[in-house]
Amino acid sequence: MPSTATPIDVLISEVGPRDGLQSVHAVMPTADKFTWIDALVAAGLREIEVASFVPAHLLPQMADATDVVRHALRHSGLTVMALVPNLRGAQAAIAAGVHKITIPVSASEAHSLANVRKTREDMVKEVRTIVQYRNEVAPQVLIEAGISTAFGCTLQGDVAEDDVVWLAAAVVAAGVDESGLSDTTGMANPAQVRRLFTRVRSEIGSRTGAAHMHNTRGLGLANCLAAYDVGVRTFDSSLAGLGGCPYAPGASGNVVTEDLVFMFEAMGISTGVDLTRLMAARSALQHGLPGEPLYGMTPEAGLPLNWPNPTAR
Repeated sequence: MPSTATPIDVLISEVGPRDGLQSVHAVMPTADKFTWIDALVAAGLREIEVASFVPAHLLPQMADATDVVRHALRHSGLTVMALVPNLRGAQAAIAAGVHKITIPVSASEAHSLANVRKTREDMVKEVRTIVQYRNEVAPQVLIEAGISTAFGCTLQGDVAEDDVVWLAAAVVAAGVDESGLSDTTGMANPAQVRRLFTRVRSEIGSRTGAAHMHNTRGLGLANCLAAYDVGVRTFDSSLAGLGGCPYAPGASGNVVTEDLVFMFEAMGISTGVDLTRLMAARSALQHGLPGEPLYGMTPEAGLPLNWPNPTAR
């Protein structure tokens, strides 16, 4: 696995090239993806989910996944991630050379059937099969199972917290290295985030993974801060706030990476990301997706005078 060069307090895991692009109708040219990823790395991001390995007829935006992974691997020190929904996707991702794979396992039965056409129990079995394959052919590759719709589902409604805790424990028992929680539909609130991450951490300990929050209802940053307060130190986000699950109606907008980095850095919590360079990476995104709306309060307002503020540290 790549090693980080300097100490950081939190890890920002950029998911725009995967989660962001899967939610737009246009297909970003492969060369523009390369330029965008290069710009993200230049800004100091150390972990990027660059693609998902799914059938091209379902997500044509990801048809070049292998090429994108191999380009990203040129960057020393970058953890290259990809999402896989099944064993076939995991085989392709590992063959391409990824350092880490993420597997979506939905806590909502309705979303699981819509997203991967499997029950939750069947997905746990699929996770176990993927882990066994990883152990045999590429034991160095890390696996995270993200518990999606952990805080509610637009298809099903409420999701029982007991189901989320059970599922996190089940995928860890199946052999994953980490299990994080995803607010796929942007329904979480800070009190719920604190409570559920605390329960999951109590159940699976240090294997508790990333907080993947959406800003659908404007609570993305508040929910990230709530997760930080109970010990989470890895946060998924997307440049310019692109993203959303195609199989969860109304699931728009990841947390904006620029705003998340600003919040943490302003608090004196090191991300290792150069915010000026990060905002400059928006031009590469816009070039590849002309006309696509970009979001973010920090880019709109600009950085404060004398940024970064040395008194914050």
